[in-house]
Amino acid sequence: MAVPKKKTSPSRRGMRRSHEALRAEAYVECGNCGELKRPHHICSHCGYYDGREVVPSGKTLKSAVYV
Repeated sequence: MAVPKKKTSPSRRGMRRSHEALRAEAYVECGNCGELKRPHHICSHCGYYDGREVVPSGKTLKSAVYV
């Protein structure tokens, strides 16, 4: 059975795990209403995507972004 000869230092362990950090979620402003929304998603406030109305403005989406 393979057993390490020396203890792995905290620095070396941290370097191995450096890619596991959580990233902050990206948000952009909606071009139509100015609310924050996820990139490449329909705006939950006005229903626009890529400059055109996808969801009628009277209906709201379930997954709204509140920041």
